[in-house]
Amino acid sequence: MNFNLSALLGKIRPTEPSGNGDTPRAAPRPLDLPPANGDDDLLLLDRYWLVPPFSYASIVRADPVTLRYEITEPKVTEKELVVLEETFEHLRTALVYDSPRKRGEMDLDPDLARKVICSFDPEIADERVEVLYYYLRRNFLGYGKLDPLMHDEQIEDITCNGAGVPLFLYHRRYASIETDCIFDDTELNKFVLKLAQKADKQLSLTTPLVDAALPEGSRAQITYSDIISSKGSSFTIRKFKADPMTPVDLIENQTYDADLMAHIWLAVENKKSMIIAGGTASGKTSTMNAASFFIPAVAKIVSIEDTREIQLPHANWLPMRTRESANVSGTGDVGMFRLLKAALRQRPEFIIVGEVRGEEAQTLFQAMNTGHTTYSTLHAGSVKEAINRLTHDPISVPIAMFGALDLILIQSLLYQGGRGFRRCLSLNEVAVEGDEIRWVPLFTWDHRQDRFVRVYEESKVFGDIAYRHGWNQADLDEALALRRAALEKMSADGVRDLAGIGRRVQETMAQGQT
Repeated sequence: MNFNLSALLGKIRPTEPSGNGDTPRAAPRPLDLPPANGDDDLLLLDRYWLVPPFSYASIVRADPVTLRYEITEPKVTEKELVVLEETFEHLRTALVYDSPRKRGEMDLDPDLARKVICSFDPEIADERVEVLYYYLRRNFLGYGKLDPLMHDEQIEDITCNGAGVPLFLYHRRYASIETDCIFDDTELNKFVLKLAQKADKQLSLTTPLVDAALPEGSRAQITYSDIISSKGSSFTIRKFKADPMTPVDLIENQTYDADLMAHIWLAVENKKSMIIAGGTASGKTSTMNAASFFIPAVAKIVSIEDTREIQLPHANWLPMRTRESANVSGTGDVGMFRLLKAALRQRPEFIIVGEVRGEEAQTLFQAMNTGHTTYSTLHAGSVKEAINRLTHDPISVPIAMFGALDLILIQSLLYQGGRGFRRCLSLNEVAVEGDEIRWVPLFTWDHRQDRFVRVYEESKVFGDIAYRHGWNQADLDEALALRRAALEKMSADGVRDLAGIGRRVQETMAQGQT
């Protein structure tokens, strides 16, 4: 699909040079999308810019049950393709790794690139120079034909199952969608090798499976050739969200309501340990990140993850990440178990662990039992499944240790009418009675009315909070109401940024202590 780029560039070209040289000169300010094709209007559900004014996404209904994600970019003539290739060959020495920058990043002088383009075609129009510069960055500094998808903040996961089949993605509004992006076999092999190179990983016939962290924070699992899959090379990218989900976002998405989130707030503020459990893509880490906003500002926090996802506004926060050794012997590996033991020596008040899968869970529960507040995620669809996983191999946490765990939260990805949505299914408090682990629901989700129901009359967790503060029931209700009102006010005021929400949360907690 083609569109009139000249008119769009004319609308948004800055009157003064931007100066930073990192992006095409056309400033990415909001502007009107090109008119849609008349035949597509019947099928078109959504359109929005990806890299304005060069690429945009269209969500169309391919048939009554299938949605398709289509990418539109400027067309390039055969002559322009030759200019593009000649420019790259000429600038090859400029495409070098720059050590002061982040790992995997490359640098390209934009002014030099534009001059070289014009030297190969002196009569080329200004807007076509910008198009070719866009493709230079897209192909050689970015992710090639995948680059527009990497710019879409609505995308969570991108999956390629092999050559000759469409890529699939998970969209925050439309759930799983097929795309119009397809790799051939040679193209796909080159792409996965480039992906591994960006992550500073070795991918070859002898090491055909790689888990990697990309420079901007996204996670990738990559396979090479047909050794692992009969369909050939493949990859899955779990995109890093630059702006993490906040408590306000979760309320506005109806994953939680203000009353349920206020209870989580009061529990976190008062150092109650919690496990967030759910299935794949249920939003466990996003919820754990959002709940961590309620940690007091001066508390010492250590987070431990395989790939960096947690983002907090707190100054006294140390993020740590596991490391997989590049050599065959595995020397130099730094696993979650080792990092967790190291974190305990740093006397943190709060420990956040990305996901527990094995022996590190026992250390996490030991930390709970020695006075540390911990938060972690776990793959499980219910409280019963969560406890079964934690008490059986390979995790095998002793039942006696569960006395230090206060809450288990269950979250799920659900589907209705072909659309995906996330909901907290229940918030439960945990207790050990003899040799049994029991749990009591505090909140449940009513799927018929799509609302959250407070189902408890008495709570061990919130009763303990009231006791420690010297509150009666009215005082406890007032504390919850204060936090509920603060969340609703943040939503009404449109507060979305980390610093703004962090500041409002701390101000509310200070108000509650007066």
